[in-house]
Amino acid sequence: MTFQLELIKWYQNNKRDLPWRHTNDAYTIWLSEIILQQTRVEQGMPYFNKFLQNFPTVADFAGAEEARVLKLWQGLGYYSRGRNMHATAKIVMQNYQGIFPNQHDELLKLKGIGEYTAAAISSFSSGEPRAVVDGNVFRVLSRYFGIDTPINSPAGKKTFFMLANELLYQEDPALYNQAIMEFGALQCKPKSPNCSVCPVNLSCYAFSHHTVNQLPVKIKKAAPKHRFMSYFICQHDDKILVRERQAGDVWQHLYDFPSIDTKEPQLISDISFLDRVSAMFGSHAEYTLLTTKKHVLTHQIIHIQFFALKNYIFNFNKQKELNWVSLRKLDELPQPKVIHDFVQEYFYGKKLE
Repeated sequence: MTFQLELIKWYQNNKRDLPWRHTNDAYTIWLSEIILQQTRVEQGMPYFNKFLQNFPTVADFAGAEEARVLKLWQGLGYYSRGRNMHATAKIVMQNYQGIFPNQHDELLKLKGIGEYTAAAISSFSSGEPRAVVDGNVFRVLSRYFGIDTPINSPAGKKTFFMLANELLYQEDPALYNQAIMEFGALQCKPKSPNCSVCPVNLSCYAFSHHTVNQLPVKIKKAAPKHRFMSYFICQHDDKILVRERQAGDVWQHLYDFPSIDTKEPQLISDISFLDRVSAMFGSHAEYTLLTTKKHVLTHQIIHIQFFALKNYIFNFNKQKELNWVSLRKLDELPQPKVIHDFVQEYFYGKKLE
């Protein structure tokens, strides 16, 4: 029990003052947990505050338009999280009388909530004795106990899950879960942890065996695929042609521009590229390269060319996903970050990093 108590003591002296730690409201904790997935606290905090301000209750969230949810989510990435949150809010209104569940097994029935999130919400909101196992916990346990089983393998997940539950401090599960997660985030960091001031370094396997930088072990993911997009900026009077991306691809229900997509690099001089432009926009279409961008996602790297287009003759209004909008309306629509940044630079002259 020394390990658990040392982490709790460290936590009480070093924890960050985060707003979701001042409540046991399951809805508020759910917001924080979903927003902070794959996201640093510093980046996620403004989004948490924005969502809580716009949707102070689950009823407010459920009643919102999806486009508004995605617009507020813009820039966080992994947009399916925002869509799943919207769906979950509606389920809570329909099946739980608008009261967000705080029990592990009920939480697992909601969209976008897996084992980790269910354990976190139930532990922090109701004190249910469920071990929370996130990347920080994997790292702390792997180093402290010297476990080199890959954390992203089925065997590794089972091993760490069982160990985490064995170690759970039953007198205050929520406090211990917060402690070990915060310890991993601030003390037992992925790179350059300050082991000399670690309160459990004398009993830490990795510290005594000089394997801190080798643990935890993780199986390397497949190399990301490369994708190539050419966007065409069509303007008519004060309107811009935009496209709502449909289901089955990246950026579902976000807005961008008409494009030509390929798996290979697209050169302006290629006959095949010229033919596709003519097929889409007419043989007299003229286009000028404006800029190029590279957008890195988890599983793919998207190489983008932006073109200004004129003398096109295609009737875009016949396609449901395409529509003419004003620049002001475009600002209100949810966009992928790379599109938002382009709009800010091209239409407003803002230089972004």
